Amino acid sequence: MEKHKIVKNYLCCAGIALLASCTSAEISGNYTIYPENQEKDIHPDTHLKITFASQPIVGSTGKIWVFESQTDSLVDLIDMSIPAGPTKSVKNPEATYTSIPYQYLPGKFTNANTKPGTPSGTALPTADTFQLTIIGSFTDAFHFYPIIVHENTAIISLHHNLLEYNKDYYVLIDSSVVSSAKGSFKGIYNKNVWRFSTSKNPPDLRSKKIIVDNKGNGDFSTLQGALDYIPNNYKDTVEIFIRNGLYEELIYFRNKSNIIIKGEDKEKTVIQYANNEVFNPHPWNVKTNEWPGTFPSRRAAFAIDNCTNIQLLNLTVKTLLQGQAEGLLINGSEIFVKGVHIVGSGDALQTNGSACFDDVRIDGGGDMILGRGPAFFKDCDFYSPGPFMWTRNTKANHGNVFLNCRFTGTNPNGSTLARAPVNKGFGYPYSECVFINCSLKNILPKGWGTVGEETKNMHYWEYNSTNIDDGKPVDLSQRADFSHQLRLDTDKELIENYSNPLFVLDGWSPYPNN
Repeated sequence: MEKHKIVKNYLCCAGIALLASCTSAEISGNYTIYPENQEKDIHPDTHLKITFASQPIVGSTGKIWVFESQTDSLVDLIDMSIPAGPTKSVKNPEATYTSIPYQYLPGKFTNANTKPGTPSGTALPTADTFQLTIIGSFTDAFHFYPIIVHENTAIISLHHNLLEYNKDYYVLIDSSVVSSAKGSFKGIYNKNVWRFSTSKNPPDLRSKKIIVDNKGNGDFSTLQGALDYIPNNYKDTVEIFIRNGLYEELIYFRNKSNIIIKGEDKEKTVIQYANNEVFNPHPWNVKTNEWPGTFPSRRAAFAIDNCTNIQLLNLTVKTLLQGQAEGLLINGSEIFVKGVHIVGSGDALQTNGSACFDDVRIDGGGDMILGRGPAFFKDCDFYSPGPFMWTRNTKANHGNVFLNCRFTGTNPNGSTLARAPVNKGFGYPYSECVFINCSLKNILPKGWGTVGEETKNMHYWEYNSTNIDDGKPVDLSQRADFSHQLRLDTDKELIENYSNPLFVLDGWSPYPNN
């Protein structure tokens, strides 16, 4: 029996009839919907919305169905009895780092052609105990929140990439899925109450510009929808321009090149999600984050993975959860981040591969900057209880270098700049953190945190550190003995080299004059 017939029979057996007509009361009700009934030219990546007179409450039972209208075939199904994701950490001490480098397979894998939770690399399958959706061709899938409430609106996130262009759909919702204080929502069981059609054609990439607008007035309603549309390793440079708004979506993309992601306003274009290592943990049998080639992390709100020549400009990215929770996670090369506000917890920024950060603000917890480098920071502001970073570079490349940046410790007892302790048997004897012409506030006199015993090849260097409050030189008399103060008379060449992104970033710089 065909899938849509099975669903229709289920609905009928439950006493729910797929009615062919509807009354005006059923349409108007005490709520409004988006897309509106019979609305046309809707983006396939749109979020569905129900707005009530008061703030709605998300239920833990019931289903949401989306059907293709012409054939009554089931397109998507969300079961609210399945929890969004785990809320308690479950550790597996037997998990190891993969001995086989992770392979990024070519092709586009989506919920339409692949079962969510299908393992990649050496991972075990992701269990379907929680909600799962494939994002950015990561078949192991992500846990996600089917409904997120903002003020009086319930925002429904369907599984990615299931709606198509030039199609007509209708939506049915059980009454237990969402409720309002006034009890005005009785569910939608009539196929003509919430019906809409998608745009006939996708945008033309030859224009080299895509507009994202969560109000539906651009080419896509979500950033992820725009990213998914651009082919892997596309040769031409494409700009994704994001209009002001709050975009509550988990962003993950891989195998992409030559993309500019630009917000309309730094503080008014906000991309956020409640994600961390607990909600989207590493596979039961594989550790992540430590070494190149290991299994990709799924815990960030915004992740750039195995990408080249990506620019992230003029917007805010943030995670809404605490713990190991990156606002931004980067694995790739030639990544340029400018005019961006990053909000995270521990590991607010993880950066692996050549990356440059200009006029960036980061608010986070301890070990706020994590990664293997090389990373060059210019004119940036950092706020952390400290340590500000845990740099894990090897001798193969530079670590973190800061030029004209400002560090404000938020720990009442004082903060440290960086640390590199031995971690479960792994040390970081080549850890590099270089500060040139930086301003500091509320930093402990010793300056630096815990490191391993091997320090002769570590570069914990400062040149011309000053106090933020008065601009006077920092008192360096009690700095840790493994650190070093550069001097213009003896270290001029080093200071000049480390002030140049070409030197730090393996011959790459996003600045035309370098």
